[in-house]
Amino acid sequence: MNPILILASSSPRRRDLLARLGVAPARIASPDINETPRKGEVPRVYALRMAEEKAVAVARDAGEIVVAGDTTVAVGRRILPQAADADMQRGFLNLLSGRRHHVLSAVAVIDGNGRMRSRICDSIVRFKRLSAEEIESYIQSGEGLGKAGGYAIQGRAEALIDWMAGSHSGVIGLPLYETRALLRASGYPLD
Repeated sequence: MNPILILASSSPRRRDLLARLGVAPARIASPDINETPRKGEVPRVYALRMAEEKAVAVARDAGEIVVAGDTTVAVGRRILPQAADADMQRGFLNLLSGRRHHVLSAVAVIDGNGRMRSRICDSIVRFKRLSAEEIESYIQSGEGLGKAGGYAIQGRAEALIDWMAGSHSGVIGLPLYETRALLRASGYPLD
């Protein structure tokens, strides 16, 4: 019998990505944590801290394996949060237009004995130079609201990205290579 796996995320994308590994969580729990970056915190440290804090917030019972993820979009040392409204999204897309940015996708797993393991995947993404019309059309689609950096690569935004290096699944929300390795190291059986 497989150990009980808990997904510490309310993101349907993370659930779908786990399914690509043949994993169906026994329970999905939305972690309630403060996601405000600390003063001077760099994006890489922030993403790892978020994933680890989400896992800890949901862990309850010994023997359960908890997996949590965080996706952070960064331009230099600047962390772009989830776009709360169209104005914020417009600002993000104007900033990202024609330039590279990092998508840091962290995953943390707490094994049945309470041991935490975490890893981070750093992908580099470049949007084409976006016209004002393309930005407005994308905003009108509604798909980037509530998303880090104001876009979702698994939707219409993918057609606006002219170059990427790294993990496509990581940019969506959960790096599958790192997640698989951590689950296996934590005693969750995967082929």
